[in-house]
Amino acid sequence: MNEVPSANLNLPDPHEIRVGVGQLLTHLQRVGVEYLPAADPGRAEQWTTTLLASVAQPAPVAAEAASTAASATPEGLGQPAAAAPPATAPPVAAPAAPVAAPPAAAPPAAAPPQPAATPPTAAPQTPPPASRPQPAAAAPGPTIYRTASLPIADRQASLDHWRQQVAQCTLCHELACTRKQTVFGAGHAQARVVFFGEAPGADEDREGIPFVGRAGQLLTKIIEATKLSRDEVYIMNTLKCRPPGNRNPLPDELKNCRPFFEAQLEIIQPEYIVCLGLFAAQSLLQSAPSIGRMRGRFHNYHGSKVVVTYHPSYLLRNAKMKGAVWQDMQMMMRAMGTLPA
Repeated sequence: MNEVPSANLNLPDPHEIRVGVGQLLTHLQRVGVEYLPAADPGRAEQWTTTLLASVAQPAPVAAEAASTAASATPEGLGQPAAAAPPATAPPVAAPAAPVAAPPAAAPPAAAPPQPAATPPTAAPQTPPPASRPQPAAAAPGPTIYRTASLPIADRQASLDHWRQQVAQCTLCHELACTRKQTVFGAGHAQARVVFFGEAPGADEDREGIPFVGRAGQLLTKIIEATKLSRDEVYIMNTLKCRPPGNRNPLPDELKNCRPFFEAQLEIIQPEYIVCLGLFAAQSLLQSAPSIGRMRGRFHNYHGSKVVVTYHPSYLLRNAKMKGAVWQDMQMMMRAMGTLPA
């Protein structure tokens, strides 16, 4: 117990320790030890200060310092070549364990990528089964007519049947009380083009034929401009009865007449339907945009290409819009192949 304090009294001078440590660091760096700080005066001073602080600790630390000083004498510190073997072994062996530890931790780190790679493999297997039913469920039905195309004689017989149904209709009480007769439609039962108007006027109510007044005369010129005749096309209206005073059709009236014009189109199955006016377009396509927004492109009704344009009666009041109607007819004629592109 009394020998430990005496060992503290025999410690080398701090200046000698500072010089010896600096020489040892220089030697270790020369032989390839890289984890020690560079042997520059600033870092040597830091190391020396730390070492001197540990020397000043109580007995256990002093005993350690004494044993270290005994193994590395001041003479050995003054000769770097001779002091290298004992000093090299402890420092190199000590960091070897920490350096080897990171590689040992690397194999566990490699394991997570493998589970992560497994979900992507399972994910592609799930979409294909889900995507295959979609094409099967894609329903072309609503875009085509429900019934097969009929021979011309059967078409005419079906149209005559529906004509009788319309003549007996009293769903719209006001129209049934004020009409002279119903106006079903007229034209070819196998027409390639159907001209679809809004409602009969006074002339149509009197004669029972659609578009026979001034607007009808203008429609005839439009049809002939498309290189067709009235006998080659089919002409019909949304309503089959004249509204009193030529007022606009009411929603309930349009709803009541819808089964009739749907049956006519189902029988004829035209390639093209020309909607004349806003009510005809909105009623057929069940959409609310204006004529200007619906013009210039084809719409679809059960596979028929729908052209939206202005009503002939509107053209009688706005002659400058005839050019727009002609553009719509040219669009249809190019699609029909009767007008060069």
